[in-house]
Amino acid sequence: MDNRGLLFIPDISGFTKFVNQTDISHSRLIIQELLEVLISANNSGLEVSEIEGDAILFYKYGDAPDMELLYKQVEKMFCTFHKHLMAYEFRRYCQCDACKSAIQLTLKVITHYGEFTGYTIRNFNKLIGKDVIVAHQLLKNDIDQHEYWLVTNNLVHDNTPTGLANWMIWKNSAKQTENGEVPFHYTQLSKLKSEIQPDPFPDLGIANKKKMISVSKEYDADIITMFHATGDFNYRPKWQEGVKAVEQVDHFLPRVGMSHRCVLENRSVMIYSTGYYYSPDRIEFTETDEKKMISANFILEKITENKTKFTLDIYLRKNIFMQLFFNLAMKNKMEKEFKKSLENLVPVINEVSREMANAV
Repeated sequence: MDNRGLLFIPDISGFTKFVNQTDISHSRLIIQELLEVLISANNSGLEVSEIEGDAILFYKYGDAPDMELLYKQVEKMFCTFHKHLMAYEFRRYCQCDACKSAIQLTLKVITHYGEFTGYTIRNFNKLIGKDVIVAHQLLKNDIDQHEYWLVTNNLVHDNTPTGLANWMIWKNSAKQTENGEVPFHYTQLSKLKSEIQPDPFPDLGIANKKKMISVSKEYDADIITMFHATGDFNYRPKWQEGVKAVEQVDHFLPRVGMSHRCVLENRSVMIYSTGYYYSPDRIEFTETDEKKMISANFILEKITENKTKFTLDIYLRKNIFMQLFFNLAMKNKMEKEFKKSLENLVPVINEVSREMANAV
């Protein structure tokens, strides 16, 4: 069996500082999402050997790949990675240090061709060989910026890569290892990032709507604690009347566009997060059902450092017959349920406060 092949390592730059200086729970979730994004962007038949904290070791046995096809894979991963970060920066709810600084993360890619083999222990595949060590050693080099593509001479036979993109400026360097010097070429990928256009955000809200119910209550809690208590789906069944469970949440961290299934007494409804606004004194977020019939607007207003007003507004799509039916058959019952929900929030806020204090 031929044991020669490609070693391909996308590595998240800024990871150590990001994890050490930010909220550990959210930094872990952000990195987890980014690693999944990179794996999903693999469209050239690469195999995953292992995930190494902030990097993924991909490999592919066979002849050295065509450089143009290899560049397309590098471009795909780099652009998908940054497009994901841009989307999260634009749509995120959370204001913790990890979520605010995620946009500063970037990516470098190491590509090397050589000999290696693997072995399997239970469900784990592990690559071994001198060239696996070389590929990892190349992650530590003297390149100043940290969003680049590095290609060893094994892939281009000592020649500078050409004909890939006319903006590329290739430089030469070498890594000194215990097994000798490893020469390589590298080019910065910053040009790609400057040209990325975020995907347009679909309109999931209700264009024409009318407010049908509004309930509010003041709480002895700061606005961030209130935001966690009202916005975190894990707490929703504990305080919102009629909600038995929240399932199928499609993102680890809350953002505009995410969805979840709200399980009620006799049915379930798919809900989308369709709006968000943040300032230190006011937080507002909106959730809309998939049929765009009804939406809930959650408003948190800072009164003092430790006192917050919470308002829950219910809107209905403008339709005279729907509004008439709602007023006659549903309004009084729902208004009572929402007022009871606000009372249910008190012990949940206390629970959130304890959890946040223990996390410090």
